[in-house]
Formats: sequence, structure tokens, C-alpha cells
Amino acid sequence: MPAAAYAHVLPGHWDADVPADNPLAGEMDTLRWGSFQLKSLRKHPENGGFAALCRSLSRKCHKGFLTSAAIPGVARGHWNEGFKVAMPFRQIRNAGFRVSLLTIAISAAPAWAEEEAVERVEVIGQAASIDKALREQKSADSIKSVVHADGVGQLPDDNAAEALQRIPGLSVERDQGEGRFVSVRGIAPDLNSVTINGTLVPAPEGDRRAVALDVLPAELVQSLSVVKSLTPDMDANSLGGTIEVESLSAFDHDGLFYTFSAEGSHDTNVSENSPKFSGAISDRFSLGDGTDNFGVAAAFSWQKRKFGSENVETGGSWDFSDGARLNEVEQRDYEITRERTGFGLNFDYQPDDYANYYLRTLYSKFKDTETRNAAGVEFADPQASGERGDAEGWRDLKSRKDTQEIQSYVIGGERMIDLWTLSGQAGYSQATEKDPGGIAGAQFVGDFTDVGFDGTRKPLLSAGGAFYDPASFTLDEVEVEKVNGKDKEKNVRLDLARDYELSGNAAQVKFGGKLSRRDKTSDTDVWVYDDFSGVDLGGFQSGNVDYSLGNYGNGISAGAIKDLIGGLDRDAFYDEENSRINDFDMREDINAAYLMNSLDVDDWRFIAGLRYEGTEFEAKGTGLRDGVYESTQSKNRYDHWLPGLHARYQLSPSTAIRAAWTNTVVRPTFGQLAPGFAIDGGDASFGNPDLKPLESMNVDLGIEHYMGRAGVLSGFVFYKDIDNFIYNTDLAGTGAWADFDEALSFENGSSAKLYGVELAYSQKFDWLPAPWNGVLLGANLTLSKSDATIEGQGAKRSIEMPNQSDTVGNVMLGWENDRFNVRVAANYKSSYLYEIGSIEDKSQDLHVDDQLFVDFKAGYFLTPDLQLTFEAQNITDESYYVYTGRHAYNAQYEEYGPTYKVGLTLTHF
Repeated sequence: MPAAAYAHVLPGHWDADVPADNPLAGEMDTLRWGSFQLKSLRKHPENGGFAALCRSLSRKCHKGFLTSAAIPGVARGHWNEGFKVAMPFRQIRNAGFRVSLLTIAISAAPAWAEEEAVERVEVIGQAASIDKALREQKSADSIKSVVHADGVGQLPDDNAAEALQRIPGLSVERDQGEGRFVSVRGIAPDLNSVTINGTLVPAPEGDRRAVALDVLPAELVQSLSVVKSLTPDMDANSLGGTIEVESLSAFDHDGLFYTFSAEGSHDTNVSENSPKFSGAISDRFSLGDGTDNFGVAAAFSWQKRKFGSENVETGGSWDFSDGARLNEVEQRDYEITRERTGFGLNFDYQPDDYANYYLRTLYSKFKDTETRNAAGVEFADPQASGERGDAEGWRDLKSRKDTQEIQSYVIGGERMIDLWTLSGQAGYSQATEKDPGGIAGAQFVGDFTDVGFDGTRKPLLSAGGAFYDPASFTLDEVEVEKVNGKDKEKNVRLDLARDYELSGNAAQVKFGGKLSRRDKTSDTDVWVYDDFSGVDLGGFQSGNVDYSLGNYGNGISAGAIKDLIGGLDRDAFYDEENSRINDFDMREDINAAYLMNSLDVDDWRFIAGLRYEGTEFEAKGTGLRDGVYESTQSKNRYDHWLPGLHARYQLSPSTAIRAAWTNTVVRPTFGQLAPGFAIDGGDASFGNPDLKPLESMNVDLGIEHYMGRAGVLSGFVFYKDIDNFIYNTDLAGTGAWADFDEALSFENGSSAKLYGVELAYSQKFDWLPAPWNGVLLGANLTLSKSDATIEGQGAKRSIEMPNQSDTVGNVMLGWENDRFNVRVAANYKSSYLYEIGSIEDKSQDLHVDDQLFVDFKAGYFLTPDLQLTFEAQNITDESYYVYTGRHAYNAQYEEYGPTYKVGLTLTHF
């Protein structure tokens, strides 16, 4: 594109009869640039309003127009090069540019066409997806990373969690090999927040704040963003970052758009095939006098995946006082069916260039059916590898059907009134978790001799023939657990912004408030069937378990167990203790207000502000003290004033330096705040409703350089100083627990620190000759360190923050043309602290080993609208390994195997 020079229309360019401090007020008659002048259309909105005025001026003076100085590369009073925007006012706003009604930049670009201001061209493929994401990232006021769907609405991964792991600084926690929870810059998932269409997503799990993002199918998502430096107008409830999920809008496409996909997958570990179907459709319609001003978008997804895993674990039960001796070992085999159903329906209404109203809805259902057979032993005395001795053995069955649902409804809008912008939103979200009463454990036990194990990383259980004889095991107990959890959040927010001039510089003041009301309940019922006499395993066997990590034998039949207990009076086996003390009802009310100001001075952009958040918390539950139940109730209140400062300096139209100083706060998890307790003699375990919130002071500094299509090179450093770090501890011997042998709970630590560097690179090599012009390369790397202090029972030591990996990285190599595309992606995460064993002895800490997952994906367009896809996940058969203290000593080892997929996608736009 040829270079273009830009000048600004300042207040002085308006006719003299127009007030200089209000150039676009209703009294304005004439817009003049040089010798060109145009009667204002603001007095006559029926003629098209501000956008039509700009188009008419463009035609008269043969110039294009650009928005205000807030756009990189356009500075007030300067001549600049490199930007040309030919869009109506609404399209500029939708594209993410900041628009000020005070200034219009005029360029030497050709004028627009009389009727068609700009033609949008839909582009699909990997580069298109990355390019969209980078444009949003570049124009953001905060430090932000984005994953965007391409023109056919396709994210690069199966669920939201796995798509987010491609972003610099992000890593995922996996469950049965599937990405589930997301960590941001080493900060655990419970300490980050997730929003869907601008409203908080509650958590289905009873004790967590973290949202399991594997319940959210990728087909329902248009974009995923991670804001790593929060501005004052955002909720402050995140230490690492806020994950923003945006669903499809009809205004993401011109006219009718639809896409439908069908896919089949094959899991190699259990040799099962699974179906998946998804689709999306959107269109725009004309209401009243407007043209295509009303949009409707709908999306759906359904998948039923059958897969499994194999496991051997010790739980970390090593004794290192005399070499390395083991207390127990267990073999596990999982058969899993996960059914995901998602649906979204969105409405948008844009009656004119100054207003936008919307309704967003989303529903997601995740049904997890799991059968787990386990066989293990506990040695009479700790044994070393290769030794043999006496042991108690068991065979155990777990069979459950857990259903999680998330519903989200958001209604809101924005209206521009002269120099004011008024926006508001109301949201309601609900998450539920239900298990109607699955088998939490059906255990058969027996005593054995000459039992041992070989190896320490993948211990191989060694036992005689009696261990595989069903007559050797008698039924000990059957535990049935019913779970009903609900998390509801309601909020309303109002924001008001005004553009103004400060010493000849574009500025904006913005203020607003938000009210949030959250209720979380957990209701658990437990039945423990015991006192079985002479009932052995013989009548409860299923077929031989296909287990590759050792010799397993036959499994246990869930149907036979249910038949056995179905004829019993379950009221006689109700476990009141475990049912009542795990129930709770919590309420969390947050009232927030903020004031912020943005200012553009030459190539600088500043945002400064202050946010207030006041929290009222109440928890109700039940405790058990030496056999007597007690009702418990706890209340807490705290206030936080959270200042923030952001700065961006535009070195050139394609290069910017960013810096941010922010303060954020995160409330403890609901499991940590749980009011229930159990006290039995000198032993106690309890939650801590009086925990303080975690507070973090965050500093970010970095540089971004954008280059060509899908191209960026960036580097950032970050530092977090966290107060009130929370950890597990034993309070026995201190304070009210001075006379106890054990008092397990949670405590606030003094502080924790986290610091690191993020590097990212992406580029489409489209300047090279064919076929090399189809190459796309991307890589990112995050290096971080952390330090936290824990103490208890007179001991004190430093640890790394749980879930924090020193190294997280991604590499992606792709190639595409009009018909064919291919991608190989690798994701690496180094080892991290998973669980603290004891405060005085770090040898019992559990660590998750490093992991490298490699995926492959290819697509071929059979016709311009029909694409055939093939995908291979975990092609290197990466395992999950947790070790105790030292790398050689198993806590858990699990294998999943690769998964292969074939699909067809039909698209129209």
C-alpha cells in the first residue's frame, strides 16, 4: 500500500459559530477541511448520521478518514504513515479501534465508493485465525493474548482449555489426558477467573472456583482472550489473568453464514470409536428503517467420546528413613464415556451508528460416566523393590455418572450520546453438579503372603495365585455417594464514559459500578453398606481387565453390586457424619466501583484509575465435635482499594512498548472456606472461613512488533508480589489447638513472589515464492520462578508455588494454500509442585513430571465449501507421572495412548 499522510481535523477547523469545546454538538452546522465543507447531518439523522457525514466528506475532498489519535501511528499534530481505514463508524468500533468524536484524521487515500464503504472478505485457515487474534491484541489497552476462530468458526482444538494452552504463559491441567483447568503464568486455576460474554462463570465443582473449561465445546466459541494486566473497569478477581470467552455474533459475518461438521474418533487405548456433530448458523435482518441491523446466531455441539486409561500408583506412600521402602501400591484401569452437549443462541440489534444491544445465551452439559477397577496391597511392613512379604490386598470398584451443567444469560447494550457513551449489562449464570448415587467404592479384601513389587517408577505388583482367586477376597463395604451442588451468580453493571480534550490531547474519563451476588451450595449424602458375612468376590466378577502395566485379573461387576444393595434398607446404612459435615451454604456479595482516565499524548497512551471492591461473605454448615453435631455460621467482610496504571508507547505503527502496574485480589476457594469440621479426641480437620483473600501487586513490561500477515515478535517480563498466600498446614500445638495431636486446616502465609519472562513469535512466510509462501511458524516460551514460605508445628520452609512450571512453551509449524492445510503443534510444560506432603519434610512433596504433547492436523477442501480433516492427538503417547520427593519414586503413573479423528465440514458464507 502506498504511504499515506494524515492530518487531524481539530476544533479550529470547524466554522467559527461552532463552540470549540463541543465541535460535534447539536448546534454544529458545517464540517470543513481545507476548502471543503459539508453541512452536518447530525441535525438530520434520517440522512445517515455521523457515518454518512464522514462518507460524504470523503467523496467531496477525495480523502479517506481515520479515527482519533488513539489509533497507533496517528498522533495529534503530527504527520504519520501506514494506516488506512475505510469503514463506516460502526464497523470501526466493531473492529476494536477506539473512536473519539473529537477528531477525524484525513488521509490521501482514495475516496470510498458512493454506496459501498468497504467490502469484507471472509478468509479461512490458520493464518486468518492468528491474524484476527493479533489485530485484537494490538488494539487492546491491556496486555492481552487471544485465540480466534477462523472464517468457518473453527478453533484449533477440541475444547476451550486445549485451545488456550497455545497462548504464551498458559498451561493446562489434564484429566484422563484431556485439558481441563488452565493456569496463567504459573498461577493455579482457582486463582484466575473466567467470563463468558462478559459475565462470571461459576464452578460446578463444590469446593472450587476454577472453571473446568473442557465442559465448553470449541464450536460454541468465537474467541478466547486472556487479559494479563487488568484495567480498573474489569473485575479484580484474578492473580494470573482473566480468561474471556466470546461466543458467535451475527455481525462476525456478512449475511448468511453456516457451518456443519461431523467427526469420528478412535481411541487406541480401549479401541473405541466415538461420534461428534456440531454446527453454527447466523444471519442479519432489517428491522424498521435500518439495513441488516438485527442479527441472530446459533451454535450447537454434541460429542460422545469413549476412551480409557491405565494407572499404577502409590499415593506417595514412600518411607525414605531406611533407603526407599513402600507402604502400598495399587493398579487402576479406567473406562470412561464423556458426553458433551452445548448450545448457544445470540441476538444483536444495532438500530443506528450510535447504539448496540445484545442478548447472549449459552448452555453446556457435560456427562462423565466412569468405571474404575482397582487392585492393590498394603504391606505389613514397608518393603523395598524386589522384596516379598505379608500384605493386606483389596479389589475395588468405583462406578459413577457425574453431570455438570453451565448456563449463562447476558443482556446489555451501549449507547453514544454526543460525547458520552453509556453501557450497561445484566448477567445470570448457574453451574450445577449432580451424581444421583453412584458407587464411590465397593471393596473386597483379603490377607496374602509372598507379595512384593519390582521397580520404583512404574511399580510392577508381584503376587501369588491366591491374589487372582476370587475366593480369597470377601466383601468389606460398599459406599454410595449422592452429590448435588449448585453455584449461582447474578450481576448488574453500569458504565459511563466521556470523551474530552486535555491541553489539546484526546482523553476519556470513565466510571461505573457493579453489583455481584453469588450463592454456592453443596449437598452430599453418603451410605456405607457393611457387615457382610462370608460374601466373596466369586459372584461379583466381570470379565478380564485389559491392563498393560501388569497382571490384573478379573474386574468387579457394577450391576451385581447394585443388585446386592438394592434389596437392603439404605436408611440403616446412612453415614450421617460424612453426609452432614461436607454440606455447606455460602453467600458472597461483591460491590464494586471504579474511576479511570485515558489520555493520548503524541505517541503515548496512558490509563490510570482506581477500583474499589467490597466483599461480604457468609458460610453455614455443620461440625462434629466428639460425636455431637453443631451448626456453624461464619461471616466476614473486607474492602480493597486497587489502583492501576497502564502505558503504551508507539515506537512506530507496528511496534509498541507496554507497561502496567496493577493490583488484584482473589478470594479463597470454597473448599478452603468450608465451615464444616470434625473433631475426635486429639485429632481435628476443618476449613477456615476466616481466611484472608490473596492480594497481588503486579508489574508488567514488554515490547510488541507486528510484521506482515499473522506476524508478531514480542517479549514481556512480569513480577507478582502476593500477600496472604494460602497453604495446607497442621495447627496442632498452636493456639486453640495446643493440646491436639493433629489439626489439619488452611492458613494464610506471609507472602509469595512470582516473576518471569514471556517470548512469542509468529509469522506467515507469504513473501516467499510458492510453495514456501504457505509456511506458517509460531513459537512461544515462558520462563518463570516463584517462592513462597509455609510454616506449622514450629517448622518453616520455602517452596515453589503449586502448579507453577519453570518452563512452558509451544511450537507450531503449518502450511496452507487454497485447498490444503496442515499443522504440527507441540506443547511443553516442565515439572511442578502438585501437593505439599508435610511442612517439615520436603521429601514427601508430590511433583508432576514434565510433559510434551504433540498433535497433528490436516485439512483438504474437496470443494470450496466442503473440507475433509484428519487429526492425531498425543501422537508420542505422552504419559502422566507424579513422583514423591525424587523423580524415581512413583506417586502416580498413567497412560492414555493416541487418538485419531476424521471429519467433514460444510461451510457457507
